[in-house]
Amino acid sequence: MLSVFASLREKMKKNVHIISLGCVKNTVDSEIIAGGLESAGIELIDEAEDADTIIINTCGFIGDAKQESVEVILEAAELKKKGKLEELLVAGCLSARYRDELTKEMPEVDKFFVTEDFKRIFEHITTKPHLADDPDHKRKLLTPRHYAYLKISEGCDNVCSFCAIPLMRGKQRSRSLEDLVEEARSLVKRGVRELIVIAQDSTTYGWDLRPKRYLHELLTELDQVDGLDWIRLHYAHPSHFSRKLIPVFKNARRIVPYLDIPVQHASTAMLTAMKRGLDADGLRRLLLNLRNEIPELKLRTSVIVGFPGETQDDFDTLLNFLEEIQFDRLGVFTYSEEEDTSGAELEDDVPPDVKVSRMDQVMDLQHSISFNKNQELIGKELDVIIDSTDPDVAGQMIGRSIWDAPEIDQVVYISGEIEQGAIIRAVVDDAGPYELYASPKN
Repeated sequence: MLSVFASLREKMKKNVHIISLGCVKNTVDSEIIAGGLESAGIELIDEAEDADTIIINTCGFIGDAKQESVEVILEAAELKKKGKLEELLVAGCLSARYRDELTKEMPEVDKFFVTEDFKRIFEHITTKPHLADDPDHKRKLLTPRHYAYLKISEGCDNVCSFCAIPLMRGKQRSRSLEDLVEEARSLVKRGVRELIVIAQDSTTYGWDLRPKRYLHELLTELDQVDGLDWIRLHYAHPSHFSRKLIPVFKNARRIVPYLDIPVQHASTAMLTAMKRGLDADGLRRLLLNLRNEIPELKLRTSVIVGFPGETQDDFDTLLNFLEEIQFDRLGVFTYSEEEDTSGAELEDDVPPDVKVSRMDQVMDLQHSISFNKNQELIGKELDVIIDSTDPDVAGQMIGRSIWDAPEIDQVVYISGEIEQGAIIRAVVDDAGPYELYASPKN
């Protein structure tokens, strides 16, 4: 019996390296895994080469992301072949969608887990039941201490023809408003100043709860959380955007005038084929109304080019729409066919070189729009949150304005030594298309 206990103690000494791929929703899942393991006494380490166990939290959203996930798995498998790694575990979207195929093709992987399979991961590694009442509150933040993501729901009920998220993450499952507010308070106690609200579709938050709850109710409650400075909203589906959100943005103390609202296209033919709900006129009315009612609002969007059937006229319609609306931030993707989606039933008839050309044209346009908008900010004052020191320039910090989310938006370079996480008033001295240069206001 003593030898059994000794063996268990020895197993508990293992250390774990976590690799998180894909979107920030995956980041939150990785934080939950990391926090649960750490609370169970497992050592988490930064270097894969020194780990006994590696957990790879994969992405399976589009072709490039799937390829990256496979390559990272194979790289970790090489460590195992060399005897440096005892155990390789794979979780996340790719694992959830292709577990049977991957199990056959990658025998080097010891075990595959589906998304949100936290309990089984904990029990597998710790060899004991996971007893945490709410693992979300045991998150180990993988972001800088001053900002964190709040995932308000999991899964998605939309039927966008290009998207396989519902196949991997299931139907929408919203968390209770009370739990979310409590988690926000918990994060504030840990030093978080900026809360970034995320979901597959944040605007349908609470529709699946009984009784129903709504995003405007949640944001109103979060706006009352003392200690928060900024609240930022992501992934607002334009077809589900409620007018009840507008006064929340206008009157809130902490919700920043920034909205991530992916339109995906602007040709009614393409929007219909993509099953996006609104047509081009509906999108235009919504966006112009938001700009009119919330003058300080900056809009981020994403678009897809090269969807099956996209003609030159469809693409020209998109370019004209982007020129008209003048989005402040924009990401563009080339269409990637996803099996088992309704889009996969359509002929992928736009040649790859045409897709890339169209993506380049969108980015060229956005480069010009962003540059002109940033030039208008020279000489003006902005609130800036400091994210890090600049590794390339001594005495310079890297931050973000209230109109910029981490990782995906532009940065502000600030002269001087300033504490990470501080929010300062700064004057813009110069600007490029995707960056500002500023000095602290005296």
